[in-house]
Amino acid sequence: MQDRSAQQIWETALGELELQVSRPNYRTWLANTRGLSYKDGQFIIGVPNTFVAEYLDKNQRSLIEKTLMGLTGRQLAAHFHVASGNPIPDYRFTPPGNRAAQSLSMFNPNYTFDSFVTGNNNRLAKEAALMVVENLGHIYNPLFIYGGTGLGKTHLLQAIGQAALARNIIGLYASAEQFTNEYVTAIRERSTESFRDKYRSADMLLVDDIQFIGGKEQTEEGFFHTFDELRNSNRQIVITSDCKPKSMPLLQERLRSRFEWGLIADIQPPDLETRLAILRAKAKTKNTDIHADVLEFIATRAKDNIRELEGSLNRVIAYSRLLRAPVTTELALHALGDIATNDSQKPAVNPVEILEAVANTFQLAVSDLKGRKRDKQTTLARHIAMYLIRSHTGCSLTETGRELGGRDTSTVIHGCAKIARDIDESPSLKRQITEIQQICLKRNPHK
Repeated sequence: MQDRSAQQIWETALGELELQVSRPNYRTWLANTRGLSYKDGQFIIGVPNTFVAEYLDKNQRSLIEKTLMGLTGRQLAAHFHVASGNPIPDYRFTPPGNRAAQSLSMFNPNYTFDSFVTGNNNRLAKEAALMVVENLGHIYNPLFIYGGTGLGKTHLLQAIGQAALARNIIGLYASAEQFTNEYVTAIRERSTESFRDKYRSADMLLVDDIQFIGGKEQTEEGFFHTFDELRNSNRQIVITSDCKPKSMPLLQERLRSRFEWGLIADIQPPDLETRLAILRAKAKTKNTDIHADVLEFIATRAKDNIRELEGSLNRVIAYSRLLRAPVTTELALHALGDIATNDSQKPAVNPVEILEAVANTFQLAVSDLKGRKRDKQTTLARHIAMYLIRSHTGCSLTETGRELGGRDTSTVIHGCAKIARDIDESPSLKRQITEIQQICLKRNPHK
């Protein structure tokens, strides 16, 4: 295959890997990679430097090769070659030079207020962030934003930094992990004065994932003094975390109380309307026209966080490009099917038990589900059986079709897609499916 095909495959793989590794790991080790070539059982991945190549080879090779095999159906050996690209962050301290240029380089240009989709789940945090930019250091100091993984905390944090930079306010952005690594390095190399100058001379300090400093006594000590220095001089501090200050048992009480001085704003998982708005915005940025039915299908499956939502969209678009096929609900189901069946949270239910439960619920025989009857009730029951087998077992599309009397994969895709599309619109359908799931779980209480 040509290099173009390798890149298409790798884009699809990245969409899946983004859902399987943590955000910091994806951003640091995978985001700046690309597919270079694919032939003779070898898949060459371009990386920005030898550090990334060594890390991926040692820590992620197995996961990457498994993902590639799932996409191509072939056993491939992953190799990592240094190619041109953006370097990963260097956690050693770098003395400040051109502060504006350094500050700009810290931010993802896509993380702006304009690209942040506002809904009921994040409205307070968004409004507070805008007010902070208008009144730096004088309102909500610190601003503490918390919420689960992948809900947009980093996006909002960087939007604040870029909006402030547009006003010639120089902000310093760092993850708690970066702050910790720089502080430890400064102590080891006896350069704590340079470290203090860097962090305490900032007009604004933006710290992501602050929960990671909990229990690290030296880091907490360094951050405590940095916090006090900045706040006492009316310089803005914005912090994000996966939980509110009171829920950080390892954090020193004096830091916890300081985090509560300003405003604490939470971000909740987005509702369906907000998820659809996010998907429309993401599709637009990718110059991809996707039908509303497909976006709704993706939105009903990826409910927990925005990263999962965007990763699912990326995967569907990459599959479309890889197969040179239009983006349809059926293609989306095929692209996202493996993610659903690999979910460790799903109960392991036997397909036979699902068929029996569905047949009993609809007062049919299992043979009716496997047979050729096509009346409305039997067809609905058959589609529900397909959907539940795909959702709650490890069966592939082919295996699911075999369980339903030897139906082909396109029939299974169509049936599953129809139920996935209709389930949020029909309370009675949702209730039926929930009842069938409960019947199966009662038969398997320990699964």
